Amino acid sequence: MAGENGGGSFVLIYLICVAFVGIPIMMSEVMLGRAGRTSPINAMRKLVEMGKRSPLWVMIGWMGVLAGFLILSYYAVIAGWAMNYVWVSGVGTFAGASAETVSTTFDSFLADPLQLVLWQTIFMALTIWIVGKGVTKGLETAIRLFMPMLFLLLVVLLGYSVSSGGFQQGFDFMFHLDMDAFTNPEIWLIAMGQAFFTLSLGMGAMMAYGAYVPENAGIGGMVITIAILDTLVAVSAGLAIFPIVFANGLDAAQGPGLMFVTVPLAFGQLPLGIVFGTLFFVLVTFAALTSAISISEPALAYLVEEYNAKRKRVAISLGVICWIIGLGTVFSFNIWSDVFVVGQLTVFDFIDYVSQNIMLPLGGMLIALFAVWMVPKSVLQKQLGFDGGFPLFLWRLVGGFIAPLGVAAVFVYSLWPLIQGLLNP
Repeated sequence: MAGENGGGSFVLIYLICVAFVGIPIMMSEVMLGRAGRTSPINAMRKLVEMGKRSPLWVMIGWMGVLAGFLILSYYAVIAGWAMNYVWVSGVGTFAGASAETVSTTFDSFLADPLQLVLWQTIFMALTIWIVGKGVTKGLETAIRLFMPMLFLLLVVLLGYSVSSGGFQQGFDFMFHLDMDAFTNPEIWLIAMGQAFFTLSLGMGAMMAYGAYVPENAGIGGMVITIAILDTLVAVSAGLAIFPIVFANGLDAAQGPGLMFVTVPLAFGQLPLGIVFGTLFFVLVTFAALTSAISISEPALAYLVEEYNAKRKRVAISLGVICWIIGLGTVFSFNIWSDVFVVGQLTVFDFIDYVSQNIMLPLGGMLIALFAVWMVPKSVLQKQLGFDGGFPLFLWRLVGGFIAPLGVAAVFVYSLWPLIQGLLNP
C-alpha cells in the first residue's frame, strides 16, 4: 500500500489512523467480545438486550462476519501464492537469479489459473481441516515458535537491504513527506482501510478473540501493545523491501506481488539463501493460516452456537462457499483481467474495495459508537475501569467523537468511486 500511494506521506497518515482510529476501535471491539463471551453476532444480541437498545445494532455482528468472509475469499488465493513459493524457493529457482528472472517467474505464475486454483485449494483445505478440528493447544504452541522466527528472518532481510545499495533511497521513500498527500482524501481512505485490515478491525475477529481475554487483563495496555508491535513489523518490512526494490530497478507500486519479487531476489543473493528463502515462505504461509483461522471463526462460531451444528460440517460448508467466491479473484489476474464489475475494478479489486474500504470502516465506526454510547456504564466500568473523571472523558472524546467522525468522513468519500462507476458504466 505504501508503494502504491507515495511512501512516506502514506506511512504517516497510516500511523495517524492507527493511533486515533484503530486503537480506540480495537479497544471497543475487544471489550464487546469480552463482555459478550460468545460469537460476535450473539455477543451483540446479549449487549443489545442488556442495554435495552435497538435490535438493529446486532447488524454490526452480521456485517463483520460477512466482511471477514469476503476477505478470506481472496486472502486464501494470495496465501496460496506463498505456499507455491515454498516449493519454488526450495528447488533453487531464485539462487543467484536476476530481477528480470524473478519478475518473469511471478508473472508467469499469475497468468496460469490452474496453478492459482491448485494452491488456493490446498490452502483452503488446510484451513478447513484446522478450523474443523478446533485445534487450539498445538496451534498456540506453533504460533509462539514460528512468529518470532518470521520476525528474525525479517531482520535478516533488513540487514541485507542495508547493504543492497538502495537503502538510502528506500529510507527516503518510506519517510519523505509530500504535504499535498495530506489534502488527498483518497490517501486517507486507503490508509484507514489498511489500518482496519492490518489490525483485523470490523470483521468480528477481535470480538471473537475478546471472548477469550481473561477478566484481569487490561484491555487498553494490551491493545496499545498489539498496535505498536504490528506497526513495528510493518515499518521493518518496508525498510527491508523498498531498498531492494530501488537497488534492482523494480516498480514500488506493483501491489500485492511486491513480496514475491523482492524477497526471493534478496535471499537468492545470500549464503544459504535457498534455506532462508524457503523457511521465510513457510513461516509466511503459517502466519496466513493463523489469520485465515481467526477470520473464519466468527461465522463458524455463530452457526455452531445457533444451530448446534457439527463444527466440521460447518467448516467444510463455509470453506467451499469461500473457495467458489475466491475463483473470481483467481481469474482477475488472468482470464478475467479485462472484466470489470464497477468502473475499472476487477472482481478482486471490487471485493477488496468493498470489504476493506467500506465494510470494515463502517463496521468499526458503528462498533465505536455502540461501545461508547450504548453499552451500560456498569459494563464500561467492569471492562475498562472507567467510572468517571478524565479517563471516561478521554474515552468518549477519542472513541465516541474523533474515531467515528474520522471514519464517517472517509467512508462518505469512499462511496464516490462506486457511485461514479454506476453512473458511468
